[in-house]
Amino acid sequence: MDVHGVGYELHITLQTFAKIQHEEKCRLYTHLQIREDAWVLFGFAEEEERATFRQLLNINGVGALTARLILSSLTPEELERAVALEDSKALERIKGIGAKSAQRIILELKGKLSKSKNTGTLQGPKHNTIAEDALIALVNLGINKGVAEQAIAKIKSGPDVSVEDLIKQALRAL
Repeated sequence: MDVHGVGYELHITLQTFAKIQHEEKCRLYTHLQIREDAWVLFGFAEEEERATFRQLLNINGVGALTARLILSSLTPEELERAVALEDSKALERIKGIGAKSAQRIILELKGKLSKSKNTGTLQGPKHNTIAEDALIALVNLGINKGVAEQAIAKIKSGPDVSVEDLIKQALRAL
């Protein structure tokens, strides 16, 4: 990309490439990743795609190249739909994404993609986000998802219980 005579190398998704390939001038939303060995710029044709990319980066085991590969294969709307419907097969079709990674991506993104944007697109059913956050934390601690769900279900919690308290109570119930 040329910006007032300064050239920048941007890594873009195939979705972005399809939108800008015939454009002489365009606006790209960027994400700068600073590593020990390089500063890497990622470019996106839409803010929604960049926001989804950033959500993917927050998932343990998903790096920038994997996130870019996911968004090259699925649009943000398709990814949101796959997460809402818990369609791990849609994610497994992407090169480098196995069954475990697909399940982790779905678990981590559940409810987060529809929060990050206010479009009228398909949204999954509303859930108790405190219980979901506690479940994600317990699974990340290495506890089996089914066991963690049972522990959370045993706890009688009101609307004023924090995620931290719910996690502590669930760990005691194990």
